Amino acid sequence: MRSVSRRMLLAAALVGGALTGAQAQDRTPVKLGAIEILTGPNSRYGIAIQRGFDLALADINKAGGVLGGRPLAIAYEDSAGAKEQALNAARKLIGRDKVPLILGPTLSNEMFAAGPVANERKVPIVGTSTTANGITAIGPYVFRTSLPESDVIPVTLRTAQQKFGIKRVAVMYGNDDAFTKSAYDVMKAALDKLGIETLTTETFGSKDSDFSAQLTKIKALNPDAIVLSALVEAASGVELQARQLGIDPKVFFIGGNGLNSPKLGDIAGAAADGTLVGSPWFVGKPDAANQAFVAAFKDKYGGDLPDQFAAQAYDTLHIVAKAIDAAGAPDSEKIKDALVKVKYSGVMGPFSFSDTRDPADTSGVVVLVMKGGKFQLLQ
Repeated sequence: MRSVSRRMLLAAALVGGALTGAQAQDRTPVKLGAIEILTGPNSRYGIAIQRGFDLALADINKAGGVLGGRPLAIAYEDSAGAKEQALNAARKLIGRDKVPLILGPTLSNEMFAAGPVANERKVPIVGTSTTANGITAIGPYVFRTSLPESDVIPVTLRTAQQKFGIKRVAVMYGNDDAFTKSAYDVMKAALDKLGIETLTTETFGSKDSDFSAQLTKIKALNPDAIVLSALVEAASGVELQARQLGIDPKVFFIGGNGLNSPKLGDIAGAAADGTLVGSPWFVGKPDAANQAFVAAFKDKYGGDLPDQFAAQAYDTLHIVAKAIDAAGAPDSEKIKDALVKVKYSGVMGPFSFSDTRDPADTSGVVVLVMKGGKFQLLQ
């Protein structure tokens, strides 16, 4: 009997050892979900984000992946900028693909649709470009790595007041999008606090292409600047039409996060010169990590320069990979708990999450100015 017992114990040990070895050699990809705008008018943001993710993905997998050798993978879903598509994508990624974490969506409007689904299903969802107020208030499984507009716009307006002495402005904003409406609310509060007079507030729809009525009214009021909350397509149209209508180039634009894209210069050309935006990142940052990122991005994507959205996505995937390693398994609950403790230093600078799952460090905001179709640091 003792001999049989010993053989049984030995067999059990061998089986256990084999299982442990199999687990140690697990090379099954850890698949994450991503919801981004990859087609349609606002795909400029989503494609930049996808490129940032893919560059980081290659770096992470080249370095051995996650969890001791498992490759990381991303299943992309195209929201096309539609809230309903973002919502359905979240349901699909959670229900069918069983992903332990979702990256995105691109726009705040979409996060307000998809975020509650992820939160209800207890799957962490990490926005890299969702800057509207109230994003992380959706619930404890909702994170963002992008600075809220409330941390950036006041810096931009205060800088414009100090450097250019603006006293009277006109305000324009898209009133049918959560992101642009939220940015307007921040702009209004900041202007009031700074004592800058608002001569008029004009609205438009995100799909509008004719802004002549609003701009004609603004021209007659002769403001020092035009404060604009819009996505890049609409913003480009506004700036082009402003110059076509004869608004003096000395009347410059001050934008929110939607204008912080090189596509503004590509589309609006010289009409965008003088535009001011605040940003937590700048392509010309001299540190070695940032310059290596910019060089790698240009090499991978045919010479194109990264923008803020690509940079934030790049760092975000590294942050998520670090959290997965700390969690020890592709388990949603463990990843959520690990995320709140992650500390990372990347191309955006030092990063950790605050108690509200927003970026904890807001000290790196810089103000950029468009010159010759490209953003550069305001000197």
